[in-house]
Parts: sequence; C-alpha cells; structure tokens
Amino acid sequence: MSEIIIIAAVAKNRVIGKDNTLIWNIPEDMAHFKALTSGQTVVMGRKTWESLPPRFRPLPGRRNIVISRQADYAAPGADVAGSLENALKLASTAASIFIIGGEQIYAQAMTLADRLEITEVDLEPEGDAWFPELSTVDWKKTSNLKSAGCAFVTYQRQ
Repeated sequence: MSEIIIIAAVAKNRVIGKDNTLIWNIPEDMAHFKALTSGQTVVMGRKTWESLPPRFRPLPGRRNIVISRQADYAAPGADVAGSLENALKLASTAASIFIIGGEQIYAQAMTLADRLEITEVDLEPEGDAWFPELSTVDWKKTSNLKSAGCAFVTYQRQ
C-alpha cells in the first residue's frame, strides 16, 4: 500500500495562498519540495495545476495527477482523475504519493494521509486559501529543521 504524504508550505495563520498563487518566495522551500517529490507521484487539484507556471507543467521528473470534476478537463503531460479517490487508485503502484494542494484537496486527504511534510512559514499574510487545522491527537511532530524564515516539520500519524 502506498504511503500518502501531504506536502505544503503553511503560514502561522494557516494561510497557504491568495488569488491562486503562493504568497511567498522561499528558495529553500522550493528546494525542499523538489528534493522530496522528485521521482515520485504528485497529486493536485485543478487550481493548483493551473497556478503552476506553464514551463513547470507538468512538474518535471514526477508523475503528475490532476483532480478535476470537469469530465473533459485536459492537463497535457499529466493524468486526470475525477476525484481524490480515483487519483489514489491511479497512483496505487507508487511507493509514495505526495498530495501537493490545494485547499480542498488537502482537506479531503487529511484523513487518508500517513505523513505531513510542512514548511512552517514565519509570516501571517492575508490569504483566501487555508491549510486544515492539525489535531495533536492525530499527528505527532517527528522532525523540525529550522531555516531562514521557515521550518521544515515532519508529522507522523499517531
């Protein structure tokens, strides 16, 4: 069975984006994301796919699966699934499946995830997309690596 991993950059106030874009530019976070997801399967919602700069669609060196309720949605270079459940079925042969956003997909995946890879961003920006609240009953912090303006934190399901 595949390990399901949620990866996200989250501000102190749980904001993850505004106007379908990342609010911050943290090179260390991008490098961390690339290091963890390269060679892996990434699952994202349609809005996250569309927020990627065209030159990064699909994310290189990864199998990209895009979730859209639009039956005829096309994501060149990626597989398309009608639901998170169908996306996970498509990815079922992968050892690890990374859920990379956005807000709705994170909310749906929280009960299924085995691990969270969270970049905790030391900001409290305005936004219109938020990461779900973490329950200390469900999640245990197992790693915390501080960097400039952020921390890379791993949580395991308890």
